[in-house]
Amino acid sequence: VQLQASGGGAVQAGGSLRLSCVASGGTFNSYRMGWFRQAPGKERELVATINWIGMSTYYGDSVKGRFTISRDNAKNTVYLQMNSLKPEDTAVYYCAAKTNGGSFYGVVNYWGQGTLVTVSS
Repeated sequence: VQLQASGGGAVQAGGSLRLSCVASGGTFNSYRMGWFRQAPGKERELVATINWIGMSTYYGDSVKGRFTISRDNAKNTVYLQMNSLKPEDTAVYYCAAKTNGGSFYGVVNYWGQGTLVTVSS
């Protein structure tokens, strides 16, 4: 399975970006999907997750009310809509896939390559 993330870039505070992650080589609708981020000098942080059919989502406290995760199983794609961006959202964002249950803080089966988001004040 390969995950290809895109959509990162530079934006001013208060702006928006939408990240996309396309999966290939597997059965996308059997994966739970998530987005992580890692800022320079910081640990990787779980941002959001979504279940197989998109009916259940999770958000980290720092992004609740601003970010929205969604998926389109017909396009093998998961999205992260990021609104009201803040400088502290600056990080490399990674998509991730789990093939079974359990927390995304545990084993993640597949990782995307990361896409950089830079938010200026």
